[in-house]
Amino acid sequence: MNEFFQQALEQFAQQSPLEVIAVLLSILYVVFASRQNILCWPCALISTIIYAYLFWETTLIFHMMLNVYYVVMAVVGFVSWSSSKESHAPSLPVSHLSLLSHLYILSAGCLITLLLSLLASQWFTSEWVYLDAGTTVFSVFATVMVARKKIDNWYYWLAVNPLSAYLVYQNGLYPTSLLMIFYTLMSVYGLWQWRKDLIKGC
Repeated sequence: MNEFFQQALEQFAQQSPLEVIAVLLSILYVVFASRQNILCWPCALISTIIYAYLFWETTLIFHMMLNVYYVVMAVVGFVSWSSSKESHAPSLPVSHLSLLSHLYILSAGCLITLLLSLLASQWFTSEWVYLDAGTTVFSVFATVMVARKKIDNWYYWLAVNPLSAYLVYQNGLYPTSLLMIFYTLMSVYGLWQWRKDLIKGC
């Protein structure tokens, strides 16, 4: 573990300014999101544009496509969170998904992961294609939940973020791996914060 953090710190010193900027903006995104602050979406927009480029450079094709999707979702999330304020309606409330919805998500997510992995293996030789596809697919579902203020998003991030940390670490993106570990911790904080609002709304 000490070797990991030492390597990560060394990578911070050697890494391009782009990755450092993306990491910092990503930290701001999750802090703002956990507090339901709309500023999370502009931070997400810029950081995901940078990461789309970085993941392309490291041949993590699904994570590259995921960040292109995040660019769109940053706009959707901003509009979704701000529209109620502009119309003077109550802000979008925190809610949760039904058990049936989770079953659909898990089933669809596993199936899409398998199909994408089989498809990608025809063009790419990466040994991480299944993990790359799986974390990407479930990140897509979790991001939609964030935009719609579904508290369940934090449970999905608690599974996806550690796996993503391992994936990017194995591909040499040590600062981003530390970011994913930080995201995991912030998922616990976000769940706690959103749960308080969910209880208030009941």
